[in-house]
Amino acid sequence: MFIKKQRLLTPGPTPLYPPALHAMMASDIHHRTEDFRKAYRSCLADLKEVMGTSHDVLMFAASGTGAMDASVSNLFSRGDKVIVCVAGKFGERWAEIAKAYGLDANVITVPYGQVVSPAQVEAALQAEPATKGVFVQASETSTGAAHNVEAMGKAIAKTGAIFIVDAITGLGTMPLDIDNWGLDVVIGGSQKAFMIPPGLAFMSVSPKAWKLAETSTLPHFYFNLKKEKKSGDAGESSWTPATSLILALAEALKYVKQIGMADLVGNAQLLALAMRTAAQKLGLELFAAGSPGSSVTAIKAPAGLDSGIIVKEFRSRFGSIIANGQGSMKGQIFRVAHLGYFDFADLFALIAGLEIILNANGHTVPYGSGVAAAQEIYANAAIPAAAVK
Repeated sequence: MFIKKQRLLTPGPTPLYPPALHAMMASDIHHRTEDFRKAYRSCLADLKEVMGTSHDVLMFAASGTGAMDASVSNLFSRGDKVIVCVAGKFGERWAEIAKAYGLDANVITVPYGQVVSPAQVEAALQAEPATKGVFVQASETSTGAAHNVEAMGKAIAKTGAIFIVDAITGLGTMPLDIDNWGLDVVIGGSQKAFMIPPGLAFMSVSPKAWKLAETSTLPHFYFNLKKEKKSGDAGESSWTPATSLILALAEALKYVKQIGMADLVGNAQLLALAMRTAAQKLGLELFAAGSPGSSVTAIKAPAGLDSGIIVKEFRSRFGSIIANGQGSMKGQIFRVAHLGYFDFADLFALIAGLEIILNANGHTVPYGSGVAAAQEIYANAAIPAAAVK
């Protein structure tokens, strides 16, 4: 009651993997030495392995938005026709970037909580065969919804367009078969499922996407994919790198490889299932119930209660930080994350805290009912497996 440990329960930044944090202490290393080149090459190789791709992987000292920007400025020209899928705040960001660079964007917009369907993308491609690119979020973190990027990718692969996927919260929370699904550019960020602080962005680039880079005429300097590819092949970054974060990422990637990417995804999916089940047990309505993702669960606040109150009470009562809704959903939904260094003990505590907050604000629920629902999910998944051993 008097000691409150701060707990990050947001979809980014996420809790830090302790050995990665310790690795940052060795950052008094020069970035143009063979010792650092070894770490840099290791990161690029391990990123390719955990992302499960044979495509080139590049890395930048930037937030994920930097890689989003780079995917436009390096691969397109002013006036190019593109399709932008908007199903939330981060889809809107794709539209803003496309507009900033003068692309001719067909923006397919659906209400928050819904997703753009593969059929909508296919129809848009058929209506405009000259389309050069399609942009989407794998996981739209502002609403908790997940797009069907597999079906989208297979449809886009039949055309001359490339498929650019913001997987900043999708990597590590949902299956993404980059090469076989036709995902030409896949973007990730360090502060999500990779369990280290913000500041690194990375992206895979397919041969099909590299061909567009040959004809792009948009200006770019710092975010130069060709330059970064050449530097990366030599074990270096083009510019001064975020040394401490790269050392941390190298350590975190060892952990991800140890777990296995499939089990990292499975961990997020199981936590998300338990959270959805617990929320419904507490009489709460899920947001994006039709296409829920596993990076974050978005939950509607009870009638008459601003979700901001729930967010503030988590912080004041328990030192825990969850996320409010974004954009038009601010005050209406709250969001809790499941990506990266989260386990069931985190979830049990979060749900127990939620029960207390709901009761304190006029939404009466039986104490322990939500926790019990999550415990049952855990027990069904874990206890039989343990018994076999």
